[in-house]
Amino acid sequence: MRHNFNSGPSILPASVLAEASAAIYNFNNTGLSILEIGHRTSWFQEVVAEVQATVKQLMQLSDDYEVLLLHGGATTQFMQVPMNLLNANDTAAYCDNGIWGNKAIKEAKVWGNVNVVASSADQKHSYIQKQFTIPNDACYLHYTSNNTVEGTQWHQPPTSHVPLVADMSSDIFCRPWAFNQHSLIYAGAQKNIGAAGVTLVVVKKSILGTLERTIPAIMDYRNHIEAGSLLNTPPVFAVYVMLLTLRWIVAEGGLTVMETRAKERAAYLYQLLDELSIFTPTVVTEDRSLMNAVFTLPNASLEKTFLELCKQHGMIGIKGHRSVGGLRVSMYNAMPMQSVQALGDLMIAFNKSHQ
Repeated sequence: MRHNFNSGPSILPASVLAEASAAIYNFNNTGLSILEIGHRTSWFQEVVAEVQATVKQLMQLSDDYEVLLLHGGATTQFMQVPMNLLNANDTAAYCDNGIWGNKAIKEAKVWGNVNVVASSADQKHSYIQKQFTIPNDACYLHYTSNNTVEGTQWHQPPTSHVPLVADMSSDIFCRPWAFNQHSLIYAGAQKNIGAAGVTLVVVKKSILGTLERTIPAIMDYRNHIEAGSLLNTPPVFAVYVMLLTLRWIVAEGGLTVMETRAKERAAYLYQLLDELSIFTPTVVTEDRSLMNAVFTLPNASLEKTFLELCKQHGMIGIKGHRSVGGLRVSMYNAMPMQSVQALGDLMIAFNKSHQ
């Protein structure tokens, strides 16, 4: 059995893979592949409509919000958010909790002023700074809800008196969340909600249309809203896989069930990391991620030995991000507890043999 701990693109439910595979040959008994149907056909428009409705259902959002399915990944949103929300002389507040928040800050500075109101860089992003002051003139506050590389996670949204913007790429729909406290949420699909290639953007319409600058047509959220996410050819197959994944989440019991499973997986693994002397978790306890557990071994030689052992047992994706090194176990929604327990057994044996 292969155990997929990749940080993204990451594990998908087996049923989603089966349905998506079948649709490549025959989508909904049309006799056509999902890869070759027109994006403006009623067949695909029904897919888009169901994705949008299911997202709003899971987020419990009102009609004030629009759901967009875009290209470019979260990295494009680092630029597209300030392009749509920030005038050249305006200021946005940002939280710097790791590599992705830092990248978002750099892109925002191209379009306006940035006030970094919170940063965990002083301790190598091993915690979340939760107490900070947001300037009254800030156009919005941006934060990254889960830091995939560093293994930290917000366990409740920051309190904000200005519009709240969240990059939720690596923990969206892993738990119930105060989605309606946000004015804009974006997420690359390839962690919890589908395959790489489509980006979910949920935006409150009232925050748009206040800019002095001209926005390129393809970058203007309002144009995508008006076109129903069909302004240009969308990533049709990735959107369909997102639909299948959202259906799976609903069928499994929704976000409450996703959260229960996530907490069970994380509690089991973190207990081992705390108990086994050879492993050292790098994140303060209260800010540990349910999705990405980051830890180290005493030296590079032991890390290499452990990774080779994992490979021999069909466990992939455990090497840490190239920017920080170490080890990382990603446990997204589709991760079975059986895989985490198999890894735990290996960790116990490794600890015993290297004490």
